[in-house]
Amino acid sequence: MSTLQSVPTLGTHPTAGRNPGRSETRDLLSHATYDLLVIGGGILGTSVAWHAAQSGLRVAMVDAGDFAGATSSASSKLVHGGLRYLQTGAVKLVAENHQERRALAKDVAPHLVNPLTFYLPVYKGGPVSAPVLGAGVFAYTALSAFGDGVGKVISPARAAADNPGLNTENLKAVAVYYDHQMNDSRMAIMTVRAAVEAGAVVLNHSEVTGLRFTRGRVSGADLKDRLDGTEFGVDARVVLNATGPWVDHLRKMEDAGSDPSIRLSKGAHVVLKRKAPWKAAMATPVDKYRITFALPWEDQLMLGTTDEEYTGDPADVRATEADIQQILDEARLSVKDEHLDRDLITYAFAGLRVLPGGPGDVKKAKRETVVTEGRGGMLSVAGGKWTTYRHIGRTVIGKLAQLPGGPLREDMVPLARLPKRMPLPGVANPNAVAHRLLVDRDPGSRIDPLTARHLATHYGSLSFDIARLVNEDPSLGERIHPDGPEIWAQVVYARDHEWAQTADDVLRRRTTLTVRGLDDAAVRERVEELLAKRA
Repeated sequence: MSTLQSVPTLGTHPTAGRNPGRSETRDLLSHATYDLLVIGGGILGTSVAWHAAQSGLRVAMVDAGDFAGATSSASSKLVHGGLRYLQTGAVKLVAENHQERRALAKDVAPHLVNPLTFYLPVYKGGPVSAPVLGAGVFAYTALSAFGDGVGKVISPARAAADNPGLNTENLKAVAVYYDHQMNDSRMAIMTVRAAVEAGAVVLNHSEVTGLRFTRGRVSGADLKDRLDGTEFGVDARVVLNATGPWVDHLRKMEDAGSDPSIRLSKGAHVVLKRKAPWKAAMATPVDKYRITFALPWEDQLMLGTTDEEYTGDPADVRATEADIQQILDEARLSVKDEHLDRDLITYAFAGLRVLPGGPGDVKKAKRETVVTEGRGGMLSVAGGKWTTYRHIGRTVIGKLAQLPGGPLREDMVPLARLPKRMPLPGVANPNAVAHRLLVDRDPGSRIDPLTARHLATHYGSLSFDIARLVNEDPSLGERIHPDGPEIWAQVVYARDHEWAQTADDVLRRRTTLTVRGLDDAAVRERVEELLAKRA
């Protein structure tokens, strides 16, 4: 039987060595003029960088924090069509969302996007009747061409058998529909990797301190490395502002008189230990506009979300005690009390939705993407949905090709010629990867099945690279924490191949240690020791 040393790795970077160091990357950024500088390494900026690099442009991307360190890693972890959009008659939007959802699940990231059945309970006196919900979920699944099954209504008894935590008091019926979910942080990091494999140069923890101008046009940015204080700059023919909640802050750098273009809505979530299996997610109407979710995710139970206007500093957003209480209270509409004990809480987090500027309640605002061009020629993109991040990236590429004067058009591969369903790195069948991890081992060094499954569904075929690290140093095969599936090799891999610079980068975004409540002092100390050994 072969060992992991001989296992072929699908989708591995052609240069399978480590990522360049920060000093080397700063030199690359400082000594060239890029076609496109993307400021902001959230999922929208990363999508644009990925597609722009595919189109042949010389691309740089920087972020003041970690990649996907803010809004993009604080979502509800769903890849979905948007059931509630049917209320507003946005039939075309839902159909487009379904098309993109299925593309991600089938072709782009089948190793990262997982099917998820949803139960939508109907209670006596609730805001929506059973016939209306039944018709709604049927229409919803019809708009996905019934690719996941037909929406239907089932009995309370059948639903309770699948979800023991379901509150059956005054429960009249349960509507069923189908979507997908993901680990948003892992999806984002894999997309960064895809952008780099296409030729982009990226650097996180690098803050823009000012914009560069040439004859009144934005032509780059001055930056400061937040980790060691080094100052440097990047010159570019076109600059894209993809800073999410900070988009207007950067627009002010371009034009101090610019008017606000967005407003912010805060969404908080709570993660708890599961007391029982959940075979389906719960989506319970709170009122005409809002749904509260109870989602099985990463072997935990995730609840959310809130939706309220936020006017503070985006850097200060967090889940408050009031947010946590609201989420627990709303969850009790459909979840039994014993599953909502505060002692079960492992983590709480909050993010900011970027919405188009304007009047009205944020709960009713459309989740649209806003693309604007400033007086200095800087493009700004903000808003949208995780599900359609690739579509947004392609839309921005189309805008780049149509810029006045055509500064980039002649150097770009036409959008129509770009692959529409380019897979993310590591694409593979997770079941096959997990099986290989279990059987292709040296005698006496069998990998834990939970760890094998976790690696397969978070790295795909790149799991074999992590397994090779264990072959070289068996101590890296030990679990980071006995209550979680992650192993120490993932920390080394995050350090050398996934741009992790801080303990939070590793624990919150490259792994699930923080959301599981397992990032204790001993774990953090050991992670910091491994990060300090960066070559």
